[in-house]
Amino acid sequence: MPVELITEKMIIRPNHVFIIPARRDLHVLHGEFRLQPISKPRGWPDVITVFMKSLTKHWDGKLVAVIVSGYDGDGAAALCGIKKVGGITIAQKLETAGQPDMPESAIESGCVDFVLSPEDIAHKLSRIARPRSRAK
Repeated sequence: MPVELITEKMIIRPNHVFIIPARRDLHVLHGEFRLQPISKPRGWPDVITVFMKSLTKHWDGKLVAVIVSGYDGDGAAALCGIKKVGGITIAQKLETAGQPDMPESAIESGCVDFVLSPEDIAHKLSRIARPRSRAK
């Protein structure tokens, strides 16, 4: 998949990997990415939480949130909102995370559907993304 650094008003496209620019909060509006100056300039940033909360308000497509190795608890505060709008939530197994703070906070939120190894996350995402065949 192509990997792109997000720019203001970039159209969200399937089968791409998008990278959030440093020191920016990311929002979604009308199928586009919107960048703003980081709202938490001191301490551990919460750009994942900000982004996921924006998705729950302004995105009508399928949502799948995956929380993997990282410091602090970024993302955990938005997982219940993802589930509330019908999304699927996944956290990395703690014993497979180089830095388990983020997946641990996600699991502790009580809003994680699956706790999986990185390999199993890839398999689960593949199954979720595969179009369902209709029974005849």
